Amino acid sequence: MKDRLKELILEYAFQFSDEPIFKLAHGGTSQFYFNCKKLTLDPEGQYLIGNLVFDSIRGSDVDAIGGLTLGADPIANAVAYTSWLRKDPIQSFVVRKKQKDHGIVNMIEGKVRPGDRVVVVDDVITTGGSTLQAIAACRQSRLDVIKVVVLVDRQEMRGRENILEEVPQVEALVTRSEILDLYRKRNA
Repeated sequence: MKDRLKELILEYAFQFSDEPIFKLAHGGTSQFYFNCKKLTLDPEGQYLIGNLVFDSIRGSDVDAIGGLTLGADPIANAVAYTSWLRKDPIQSFVVRKKQKDHGIVNMIEGKVRPGDRVVVVDDVITTGGSTLQAIAACRQSRLDVIKVVVLVDRQEMRGRENILEEVPQVEALVTRSEILDLYRKRNA
């Protein structure tokens, strides 16, 4: 499954340029870019991601999985669906980018309660900023963040290290190095 996921990332989510032309969320530029929405919103992508992430957290006594909207939403939902099919249900939740100002004022939506053990997910980490924002919101809601799982680790700007300062475990399904190796093999 991981090999197929890497193929799909290379085909649909990865772009490369000899010059650093891709503007990143933190404001810098890079020679490569990952737009994982094309994969996380794809049926086959969701199937692969749901199974791979579920396998990476299975047996961890996890109550729920989620992260900052929009990158985390399809990942969390794919895992929740997979968990139901595998008869080991895990709830999914959404962390809002900003607190709503009407109705019940929540930063987190879903069937989670204080004390729940949760995994935070994200599609891509560079600096770790959006993942750290999700972790902070979870802690504010008194959720116990036990692990972070990301689809792609860009392996730069201390993203993984920044997250490890806040949680004990960070796992990437795929790294930039793996995708660049595959890209270079294809374009040799």
